[in-house]
Amino acid sequence: MSAPVRQTRQRAAIRHLFSRNEEFRTAQQVHAALAAAGDKVGLATVYRTLQSMVESDELDAVRSPDGEMTYRACSSGHHHHLICRNCGKAVEIEAHAVEAWAAKVAAEYGFRDAGHELEMFGLCSDC
Repeated sequence: MSAPVRQTRQRAAIRHLFSRNEEFRTAQQVHAALAAAGDKVGLATVYRTLQSMVESDELDAVRSPDGEMTYRACSSGHHHHLICRNCGKAVEIEAHAVEAWAAKVAAEYGFRDAGHELEMFGLCSDC
């Protein structure tokens, strides 16, 4: 059984920030937004808190096309994203064909309880 998640002022500030935002954000962007709002939170604390929030399923973490980790509050359960390379807009998508393909490939190779991640990048209609 995992330890209970510690509720801190910093965690509450980050949770509030993500509750008002639908785009994926880097740790540096989160840090800058908190500073602009008057919240004094160190960058190292932002990184630790984001990782903790990912581990407790409060946030999703996705590596951007340039390799940087980005974060977003998402719905619960397994899902995928379509992300704009220009503005960062993200849409949760269902990918039933991918789910079926992944299960089939895992079974063909004798694997069970296999997982996967799928993130698609493109340009949204606004860009």
